[in-house]
Amino acid sequence: MNLLEQTLAPTPVFIEDEMQNSYMDYAMSVIIGRALPDVRDGLKPVHRRVLYTMHEMGLDWNKPYKKAARIVGDCMGKYHPHGDAAIYDTLVRMAQDFSLRYPLVDGQGNFGSVDGDPAAAMRYTEARRAKITVELLADIEKNTVNYLPNYDETLVEPEVLPTKLPNLLVNGASGIAVGMATNIPPHNLGEIIDGLVALIKQPQITIDELCHYVKGPDFPTGGIIHGYQGIVDMYKTGRGHIQLRARVFVEKEKRSEKERIIVTEIPYQVNKAKLIEKIAELVREKKIEGIADLRDESDRDGMRIMIELKKNEYAEVILNQLYKHTQMQVTFGAIMLALVDQRPQYLNLKQMMELFLQHRRNVITRRTRFLLNKAEARDHILQGLLIALDNIDAVVSLIRASQTPQIARADLMENFSLTEVQAQAILDMRLQRLTGLEREKLEQEHQDLLAEIQHLKALLADPALVTALIQEELLAVKAEYGDKRRTEIVADSSEITLEDMIVEEDMMVMVTHAGYVKRNPVTMYRSQMRRGKGVTGIVAKEDDFVEHLFVASTHDYILVFTDKGKVYWLKVYEIPEAGRQARGKAIINLLNIEPTEKVSAILPVQNFESGKYLVMATQKGLVKKTELTEYGNPRSTGIIALNINEDDALVSVVLTDGKQDLLLSTFKGKAIRFSETNVRAMGRTATGVKGISLSKGDVVIGMDVVHNEFTILSVTEKGYGKRSAVDQYRPQGRGGKGLINMKCTPKRGNVVGVLQVNDNDDILMITASGKIIRMGVSNISVIGRNTQGVALQWLSDDDKVVAVARVVESDEEPENE
Repeated sequence: MNLLEQTLAPTPVFIEDEMQNSYMDYAMSVIIGRALPDVRDGLKPVHRRVLYTMHEMGLDWNKPYKKAARIVGDCMGKYHPHGDAAIYDTLVRMAQDFSLRYPLVDGQGNFGSVDGDPAAAMRYTEARRAKITVELLADIEKNTVNYLPNYDETLVEPEVLPTKLPNLLVNGASGIAVGMATNIPPHNLGEIIDGLVALIKQPQITIDELCHYVKGPDFPTGGIIHGYQGIVDMYKTGRGHIQLRARVFVEKEKRSEKERIIVTEIPYQVNKAKLIEKIAELVREKKIEGIADLRDESDRDGMRIMIELKKNEYAEVILNQLYKHTQMQVTFGAIMLALVDQRPQYLNLKQMMELFLQHRRNVITRRTRFLLNKAEARDHILQGLLIALDNIDAVVSLIRASQTPQIARADLMENFSLTEVQAQAILDMRLQRLTGLEREKLEQEHQDLLAEIQHLKALLADPALVTALIQEELLAVKAEYGDKRRTEIVADSSEITLEDMIVEEDMMVMVTHAGYVKRNPVTMYRSQMRRGKGVTGIVAKEDDFVEHLFVASTHDYILVFTDKGKVYWLKVYEIPEAGRQARGKAIINLLNIEPTEKVSAILPVQNFESGKYLVMATQKGLVKKTELTEYGNPRSTGIIALNINEDDALVSVVLTDGKQDLLLSTFKGKAIRFSETNVRAMGRTATGVKGISLSKGDVVIGMDVVHNEFTILSVTEKGYGKRSAVDQYRPQGRGGKGLINMKCTPKRGNVVGVLQVNDNDDILMITASGKIIRMGVSNISVIGRNTQGVALQWLSDDDKVVAVARVVESDEEPENE
């Protein structure tokens, strides 16, 4: 094989090595040449090329607009051969006041909208540089930055812009490279410059101290940032999660008193039209039921989304649902990644500022050298002209006697000790320079240049003067372009909760058999004498009736247990307040209850402290005790409360301290009292042990914790009831048949509720037809355990009592109706 054949022979390469090397080359090309901004000017190559193209075209802020297609064409042909779509998209985004905090392009025509509408085609739109863009390209012609060959090496383009504007922090940046991404939020120009000035004055300043000047991101669309921790994390580590919410206020209609939620600002990069569509979809699917109307009332004066609520709906509750299910609340994942010396690097706030100031120092130093060289060159020429004017007659004679300009130049250099540049300047001098006035101008220019040269040399010799000039130029930019902050920053939403804004008061909560729930203030139902007629508390459907009735504070938790043995969490204030006769809202719209589940027990709980237990009872007489702390981690889908057999169902849950006596009562008038110490604490998913042995056809209807200072009140279906002393229910062993609690006859009906009460209590009874009566317990006589009781409420033949609840510490005076 000859030498040529050896040279042309293929070299074996492992495909793994080739793939690795080729991919790494591609990745670095994307990282450096496309996706990540330079820390100095905050621009990606395509942004820099568009702005430089507009600079070359002379499209200043005070000059006429040019067609966007012309700008795109020039940029693509000269510097960015990657397609006109990418260039035009870049130009459009730099012109959108909802994308950039300080737009860099002044667009004329349709450049898109916050609703996601696309910009018009580039043949229709026109553009020029925005006024602030002057600060990015200032002094670019003064050798302030390096230039690189363009893609075909026929032209050069700037490696970076000599910006006076801290653009990376002011306008932010976003981009996805290979294996990394950047997402830097925009900031307020005035705050960033204040931070830079503070860093100039105190180089050892800490990031915590910088945060006194730079409060946090300032998005072009406004909104409200909730919480400082994500901002601090971003500034200290380069990464942070910032919770951003829409700005809303609530107004109330005068006539109907219905509330309206008005949205005036939405989170950054949220599509307004899609946001409204999402809210409408949630209303259609009945995931949010409290909204009556939804309109986009935005106009040229600003954004306004009107969300009208139904009557008696709570605006804060609806807002919480909107924050949870829509982009009215978003999390901005900040990633402070930028190119430093052509290498990607995660940066904190101080590092970004230091690198920008370093860039400004280099730019000013190079600009000063350029101006010094230019001034010295001009002064050198002036010195030659002044020599010629001092010897004007000899100079004129010498030039007239010379055969050629070359000879004249050489003679001038020899006779008057001039350089070639000075001699040529004398030859090029116009005759008008010989006048006295022109001579004075030359002498004044010479003196001015000497002062300028002295100042420029001092600037190069003293870094402190450069620092002062950087500060002066930054403050000038702030004075020209600074504006007020748009995005408000408040304490974390977990620090200021909705609960803090809810007045704490007692509420009567009703849940119907069909699963409707509502709450009303306890004070709505006035106290009545025994055998009163009652007032209508709810108007239920013919096949529905109230099944659960209890009193709890608006700040309490509610544990909602289903017959399938699952438990769900709810706050009392999240339950809608409705009119006295209103049916309420379907509980499935407040909780993620499975369609096959039915609410069987509800328990108000203030907090999930240790040393407390939940004791549960089932229809078949099983009981189970579990520590309350095992139920302290809410899940939207609920958790298993206990294991339920197929032919059984959960009927009652009580909160204890582990040492109480329990009273189980049955439908057919039996009751058993036993100590809960006979029931060992079990795991959350256990089934339980036998609490009472039931006769055929009997089921457990309730369970309560025994208090010796109370009396036992039993109420039957037909409105009869009685109170008996607690000591008449002697303690027994767990699992026995129990004692007779009340004689059940067809006239009295079976037992529907057994409560512990005292003379200071009121009780609420509700019937299947929806009537409620409230009466003082002191009006009910205390009689023996094995009796039939007395009439508490008159009922029609087709009506019956379905639930009874105790109202604690009534402060109302009974009145006879």
